[in-house]
Amino acid sequence: MKIIPEILLDDYKKNFPKGLEDKFDALHDAEISNDSFSFYTSVASVFSSKIEGEEIELDSYVKHKRFGIEFLPDYTKKIDDLYNAYSFAKINSLNKTSIAEAHKLLGKHIVTKHQQGKHRIHNMFVTTDDGRIEYVAALPHQVNEEMNAFYEDVESLLKMELIFQEVFYYASLIHLVFVKIHPWDDGNGRTGRLLEKWFLSEKLGEKTWFVQSEKNYYQNHQLYYSNLRRLGLEYESLDYAKAMPFLEMLPKSLLL
Repeated sequence: MKIIPEILLDDYKKNFPKGLEDKFDALHDAEISNDSFSFYTSVASVFSSKIEGEEIELDSYVKHKRFGIEFLPDYTKKIDDLYNAYSFAKINSLNKTSIAEAHKLLGKHIVTKHQQGKHRIHNMFVTTDDGRIEYVAALPHQVNEEMNAFYEDVESLLKMELIFQEVFYYASLIHLVFVKIHPWDDGNGRTGRLLEKWFLSEKLGEKTWFVQSEKNYYQNHQLYYSNLRRLGLEYESLDYAKAMPFLEMLPKSLLL
């Protein structure tokens, strides 16, 4: 691997909760879903958006998406965009081109058209609600090189034979490494969570889309952000040896 670290893999597999593969195999779609509506895609879109501060409730969104109940466009449009990106991922292979296309969909009402699916060319800081800098992402001149390494690693992983625990390990790291590079002007968190599930689906099949990882991250969003911060303040000095608490969150989604 060029950029996705493997240093924690052995410990991760040793401590992986038992019985989760059976729980994964038992996943099934919700009765309310039909050919034109996916309940669990709605769950993913709503809770991934709520992590980013969107004021939307799952019940309202299901009424909008499944039953056609109208709300003000500002209430649903970003979630609709993310829903479309998940729908796109379900029928397209994971690669550099499709990742950019997914960002064009989910970023439709987040960034301007010329920024959609394009790597940023500006400095990027993640700030707290009170304006403090809590993370300095990869510098603009690093982004293309780091992302090319990321795309190559994803391509390599997709070709590998991986056991169940390894799939979860690498899916979490795809999410983590992506958000640490922070390649877009906005929509990085939404994309990272989508990529995690997209990789799982490539390896484990359709049941992946029923995993409620976004809901788990939202319900534990303070821990989610705390675990992201553990690695360090600046991209140049990230310590992936401290990533285990973050990596352990995804498997717990199977317990919901």
